[in-house]
Amino acid sequence: MADDARTITQKQWRHAELIWEYHRMHHRVRPCDVAIALGCNDIGVAAHAAELYHAGLFPALVFTGGNSPSTAEVFPRGEAVRFRERALELGVPDSVILVEPEASNTGQNITFSRRALEVNGIVPATVLLVCMPYMERRAFATARKLWPEVEVVCASAPLSLGDYVKETGDAELVIDMMVGDLQRVMEYPKLGFAIDQEVPREVRVAYESLVASGFDSRLIQG
Repeated sequence: MADDARTITQKQWRHAELIWEYHRMHHRVRPCDVAIALGCNDIGVAAHAAELYHAGLFPALVFTGGNSPSTAEVFPRGEAVRFRERALELGVPDSVILVEPEASNTGQNITFSRRALEVNGIVPATVLLVCMPYMERRAFATARKLWPEVEVVCASAPLSLGDYVKETGDAELVIDMMVGDLQRVMEYPKLGFAIDQEVPREVRVAYESLVASGFDSRLIQG
């Protein structure tokens, strides 16, 4: 567990690890018709997408995302724009990249990427979603709701929670984000934003405990 300004207890860390593992879909990554890399504040998503491209897993890649309050300062010209630049630095040909620079949430990531692909004559049967590790399940549930006719495979950097925290340097923020994503996994199906996902009892207990402990800055309010 990484050092952090806030003391995180062993119990809280165990609960965080439970939620981390739940968010990972553990899909077998395999060749797909296209990949969609979801914008966020983690440039590592672009690097992982580049790695998967070089492994021959897809012929076309969409970077999607404008800005959000958590990324505007880090990527002032937009998430997708910066992700494309990183992919080019890592040797991905510009000819295989599409940039979708407008999406401001996961639903728009999927909907706008689909539209960008269709405009370019690409109608995939299989889609590889590349995202942050703790975003896999929510991305999957959203894509299955909004684009049910495609088969969705999720991929993210193969990191443990501890390794991811070391890379980001902010354990509290990562846990807050994971807790917020889990709330959305549970609540968004009721709003029509995503398909239902079974949440094991021990994961719900971990969620409730972390919320009660103050890991709540990324929760939906109201």
